[in-house]
Amino acid sequence: MALTVEDVDRFEAARPRLEAIAYRLLGSASEAEDAAQETFLRWQAADTGRIEVPEAWLTKVLTNYCLNQLTSARARRETYVGRWLPEPLLAGDPMLGPADTAEQRESVSYAVLVLLERLTPGERAVYVLREAFGYPHREIAGILDITESACQQIHHRAKKHVAQGRARTEIDEGAARRIVEEFLAAATSGRTEPLIRLLTEDAVSVGDGGGKIPARAKGFEGARAVATFLRGLFKPSPAKRAWVGGVPEVYASTANGGPAVVVVVDGRVVGVSCLEVTPEGIVAVRSQVNPDKLVRATERWAAAGHDEGPLHTL
Repeated sequence: MALTVEDVDRFEAARPRLEAIAYRLLGSASEAEDAAQETFLRWQAADTGRIEVPEAWLTKVLTNYCLNQLTSARARRETYVGRWLPEPLLAGDPMLGPADTAEQRESVSYAVLVLLERLTPGERAVYVLREAFGYPHREIAGILDITESACQQIHHRAKKHVAQGRARTEIDEGAARRIVEEFLAAATSGRTEPLIRLLTEDAVSVGDGGGKIPARAKGFEGARAVATFLRGLFKPSPAKRAWVGGVPEVYASTANGGPAVVVVVDGRVVGVSCLEVTPEGIVAVRSQVNPDKLVRATERWAAAGHDEGPLHTL
């Protein structure tokens, strides 16, 4: 059916929220955009005049589309080259969605997005809709076609899984920058000891190259192993410059609300390392270097503008 101008405007007003939901569910900005567009196509084909609550209808269509994508994604990731990590979003990206409460900020943190991969698609949907967007259990149950009591049980189970996987640490933008600056100073010192002091004993470092950029599938475990790897990673070399096609510039930034190292070559983001910080120190360094997952980061980086120069070059 042909949509009226009012129908199109209503959908476009909902698109940012739909994309933010889809990003948390899928861990991919490009797939979130596709999910929102698929929802628009179904909105276009529907008899909108008979839809009593358009926002609820759109959310249900989007969520169920994402659930189908998550089910097939599990099969696709079995053949993924190396370690699969979510796509990071840089500060100010509207797809990060609401950030008014601690629960909303936590739900889109990089550490939690990684943990959400352990949940079933249904658990992930309930967790995201409840924690990030504040949907009541009754509405979530209607979206997923389950009972309200079942929804409450799923939410309890999902929240427990996520809580067991990490310790919540609130970090503002200023603190995040200081953490990255201290991290980079240690990583570029040429010595492992300064890095070891910043890391927890059980720290890990993992990377996602998608088979296009070298990245170990297993990663590194333990403070000394991680520190040794990072010391070499941040050591300038002609080989690195030849591989990325220029001089990598290293910036302190934030991604998904947490401290992040952003590596840029001629305006193109070639790497984002998200630091997971606990009161005991840095517990994880997760690096996204798959170019397919850095397109949006590059667009955001170019749009934001950067008066301060890089902290380091490689």
